[in-house]
Amino acid sequence: MATVLVVADNRPMQETLWRLFRSDSLEVEIASDGIAALEMFRKKTPSIVVLDPKLPGLSGNEVCRAFKEHMPSVPIAVVSAGAEVEDKVLMLELGADDYVTKPFSPKELLARVRRAIRRSGDSLHTVRNIIPNEINHEVLAFGDIRIDFTSMHVTLRGKSIAITTQELKLLKFFARSPGRVFTRDELLREVWGYQHCPLTRTVDNHILKLRQKLEPDPANPTFFLTKHGVGYIFVPSGTNDDSEVPSVN
Repeated sequence: MATVLVVADNRPMQETLWRLFRSDSLEVEIASDGIAALEMFRKKTPSIVVLDPKLPGLSGNEVCRAFKEHMPSVPIAVVSAGAEVEDKVLMLELGADDYVTKPFSPKELLARVRRAIRRSGDSLHTVRNIIPNEINHEVLAFGDIRIDFTSMHVTLRGKSIAITTQELKLLKFFARSPGRVFTRDELLREVWGYQHCPLTRTVDNHILKLRQKLEPDPANPTFFLTKHGVGYIFVPSGTNDDSEVPSVN
């Protein structure tokens, strides 16, 4: 009998997927976090993994990467609320074979899972030892904020913050040059990859979102400052005093 390993920490999601796959005579194993998923994978290699990337501890990105490093032939279907193209591209680049956006059609998901199992031939051998590679995490911490760029996990005072891939790219770019003022055109070229910078509010909208998520008082930002007439600056020490903002050379 084909086995589906469901990796999700949301109980209603677990129950929905369990009923869906059992109704089609598939065996179902459920893991609520990444560590448990890797252990279950080690004990019994599934026919397919259905992965919700929003997990506590070890992130869905790391879980996907670890599965594919140790058993590339096992298909992985991601089921996620993240509908942004960047999120989909990242998971596919990490090795995911399919990406389904919530809310999803149960019949469609079941058909995708069945197709992936057929393609893989359901001829996988049990793997006895799966040990995740040690990962050197790239971390930025300022104020009450901790950003792990490797696992794409952001916390504010210990609580997880939902953040998009593009917002992370912008944060990482700022973090490389704290205290430097960047024009909107520079940010569009370096972060978004625009060769010819269009008239757009893209940068302003992303800065606004970062302030809303990470600033103690978004109306009076201390980390992501506006240099009027020029652009934006990241000040990890925190200040809203324009006199302390370096001028552009």
